[in-house]
Amino acid sequence: MAKIVRSSAIGLVFSWSTALHAQDLPKGVSFFDDFETIDETLWGISDGWVNGDWQNCLWSGDNVAVQNGILLLDFAIQPNEKRDYTCGEIQSRHVYGYGTYEARFRTAAGTGLNAAFFTYIGPQHGKRHDEIDFEVLTRDTTAVSLNTYVDSAPKNGKRVPLPQPADDGFITYSFVWEPDGIRWYVDGVMMHETPPGAVLPENEQKIYASFWGSDSFPNWMGPFAEPETNLTMQVDWIAFTALGEACKFPASIVCLDE
Repeated sequence: MAKIVRSSAIGLVFSWSTALHAQDLPKGVSFFDDFETIDETLWGISDGWVNGDWQNCLWSGDNVAVQNGILLLDFAIQPNEKRDYTCGEIQSRHVYGYGTYEARFRTAAGTGLNAAFFTYIGPQHGKRHDEIDFEVLTRDTTAVSLNTYVDSAPKNGKRVPLPQPADDGFITYSFVWEPDGIRWYVDGVMMHETPPGAVLPENEQKIYASFWGSDSFPNWMGPFAEPETNLTMQVDWIAFTALGEACKFPASIVCLDE
């Protein structure tokens, strides 16, 4: 039987309502996490709340697990006191600055759903809203949306094709954040970069991986359609390499420059 490990450290779960101010969040260092287990020194698990009226699922710790070295984030048909569905998310316990952010994951397919790897800091942490995104809107798994937010305003966005549908297999998503620009890569190929002089995020941010749904953004995420069964985003690994540090693992795009 496949081994499934779920977090039991409920007291460590990190919620919006109890979010520390950014000045109190510890600064993280370079890491590579291949999810042999859920490293609760690195990750908190979103549990027991929704981010807003627009989200049709409740974050649930029951929707986060590891199995055979893969992080599983589920979107489940599970009516509860707040929503008709539950969804899964992890968020880092540290904030990270300039450097290379990378994740290898596989999505499910389904309209009205978002499989995301991104960084974020915001008013819940005593800072303006800064964000850098990879979002696979799974109504169309042949492309990924790239974007930043600076003081809550979307900037530098682009939708780019994927080398294969995101639900067909694992794909590596990477971005390099530097003081003068951001570059996004898919399977080691640069797909987008900010233009010279672009307005960029400046605040250190937390790292997130999440799989959630909404019926509030049909023009963006597609009209929500209840899936026939529970769906899963599978994450093979997540890594961060601080700017100026050497390559930490062979699959990193940092190795391409060495």
